[in-house]
Amino acid sequence: METLKGKIPPHNLDAERATLGAMLLNWKSVSDVVTYLRADNFYDHRNQIIYDSMMSLFAGGIAGDILTITEDLTKKGKLEDAGGSSYIADLTNVVPTSANVDYYAKMVLDNSTRRNLINISSEIQADSYDETKDSRKVLEEAEQKIFKLTDSNQSTQVFSMSDVVPQTIKLIDTRYKNKNTYSGIPSGITMLDSMTSGFQNSEMIIVGARPSMGKTALALSMMQHIAIDKKIPCGFFSLEMAADQIGQRLLSQVARIPGTKLRSGMLKTEDFQKLQDAASLCYDSPLYIVDTPNMKLLDLRAMARRMRANQKVEIIFIDYIGLITSENEDAPVYEQQSAISKSLKSLARELCIPIVVLCQVSRNAEGNEPNLAELRGSGSIEQDADVVMFIHGERNRQKDGEEYNPVQDRKLIVAKQRNGPIGDVDVLFISSYTKFENKSKQEG
Repeated sequence: METLKGKIPPHNLDAERATLGAMLLNWKSVSDVVTYLRADNFYDHRNQIIYDSMMSLFAGGIAGDILTITEDLTKKGKLEDAGGSSYIADLTNVVPTSANVDYYAKMVLDNSTRRNLINISSEIQADSYDETKDSRKVLEEAEQKIFKLTDSNQSTQVFSMSDVVPQTIKLIDTRYKNKNTYSGIPSGITMLDSMTSGFQNSEMIIVGARPSMGKTALALSMMQHIAIDKKIPCGFFSLEMAADQIGQRLLSQVARIPGTKLRSGMLKTEDFQKLQDAASLCYDSPLYIVDTPNMKLLDLRAMARRMRANQKVEIIFIDYIGLITSENEDAPVYEQQSAISKSLKSLARELCIPIVVLCQVSRNAEGNEPNLAELRGSGSIEQDADVVMFIHGERNRQKDGEEYNPVQDRKLIVAKQRNGPIGDVDVLFISSYTKFENKSKQEG
């Protein structure tokens, strides 16, 4: 294997000098690169010092040229470290014009990125040889470093109102022409989508309920609309149910065949055609299921990053937060839940997608309308969540001699929405298909 020892790190001194020279020729060009280029992106220490001086003058509203930069470095006692006045003066001779400053600066950034990748890989190698470190922790830290490097290379864009206003008017006009257009990912529950404008990027959405009130059914109903109907890539972390059980429930929903028939095999001839059509729709859908009970938080974060990068998922569902295992299992439960909640919220921001997390509520909510105080585990969940909704309804207990009604009234209580209204949404729960639908939908 070829060794990297003794190799000179990637750099381009000509591009570094050309970048600085172009900015000296035309000070206005500084604003073109200041949003993404930093002093430590330069390889030559002299160039780092000169660029840092330029940024200092730029921040102070002082126009930079050979004289002002020389004076600034002299006051700071760094002129000799920067190569002296002759080195600074010679920078303007490197380039004939400032027109290509962005091209030169991107070359400097590219080489800096390569050097950082080499440093990160060396750190990963050292951590991998350290047997005192857990391998999953090493993997998590490695991914964080890579994603941090990716984020640092993102250019900051500044928009004037002359750019923003036409775009905004165009968006409003589009929404006016198509009343069903949402800024986020629609759940399929019409009244809920009207309140939230769909699930928004970077938000953590909590769905809370008592056991057997339909948390998983609601998630699957939403995923059917998102992944199967709308073909939006969707990830599902199933910590409670096996993947084949999830598949069976989805087929029941899509085919509208009672789940009891699928489990018992008591199917009619006409059911097979409906089942075949449903299987075809599910087969082609961009829905990706992770079936791991009691999943470690670090593993979940790592898998979510991979699903975002490889499968391009635009939304993730997690069933449910109480089954995620913290790395610090010796800590009190509320501390573990708090750490998990904060981590999931930061993950939503990092991946820039909505993450819908199912959560149980305390026994106090049994028979009563749930509220924010009854989220099980930690007050941090309420604090970190952007949207919190609860499923509420009477349990369907069949009395003697009474005909069983598979269609039940349920209510989604939007108890918190950081950027929108709160309120109740009436829905129907079709127990035979374990599916939620809009209240206005006619049953066939």
